[in-house]
Amino acid sequence: MAPAAFTSLLPAAASASAAASRLPSAAAGAAASFVRLPHHPMGWAGASVTAAPRTARRRAPGVAYATAATDKSIYDYTVKDIDGKDVPLKKFKNKVLLIVNVASQCGLTTANYTELSHIYEKYKTQGFEILAFPCNQFGAQEPGSNSQIKQFACTRFKAEFPIFDKVDVNGPNTAPIYKFLKSSAGGFLGDLVKWNFEKFLVDKNGKVVERYPPTTSPFQIEKDIQKLIAA
Repeated sequence: MAPAAFTSLLPAAASASAAASRLPSAAAGAAASFVRLPHHPMGWAGASVTAAPRTARRRAPGVAYATAATDKSIYDYTVKDIDGKDVPLKKFKNKVLLIVNVASQCGLTTANYTELSHIYEKYKTQGFEILAFPCNQFGAQEPGSNSQIKQFACTRFKAEFPIFDKVDVNGPNTAPIYKFLKSSAGGFLGDLVKWNFEKFLVDKNGKVVERYPPTTSPFQIEKDIQKLIAA
């Protein structure tokens, strides 16, 4: 191309560049819009994903989430209890359930077990159950055998609610019940259970209606439990 012809293209290129600079920042960065995640105990700090608008995700108890698992309920699953016996979850039909992944050596253990036992004692005769699933995936804080876990929970905290077989709640060996729970109440950037004592609230129809982070106290959930019991 002749130098004169090349020179004649420069104003057009400059004009295009200037126009791009006037685009809204969101549009200008759409092709490479990534966010860096905060540190996480599971080790996925620094992962990059395409950014998406974030909206409030609080859902009112009593309204099931629209998910791929809406054709199922918790009653479609059978789990093993702490003694290795099969327990069809349909035995809990027409009850409000709080499902929790527990650990014996976590900083959240004492507060959660104490409050869970209190809540259970208060509402167990009103159609309410707590289902506890030990998990050793977070800081290896549930290393004991099933018999050790049972003795710890029942002796130290007088836990009377059902405790089940130790399970994985994340990863390739995730227990089917937790696949269902997470698909019914997936959070921002996916379905990972974040730490010990994450909680899922299930209504009398076996549908997940709320999910609470590990730091949410069982006492903070009491009003939601009362509403579902009364429904």
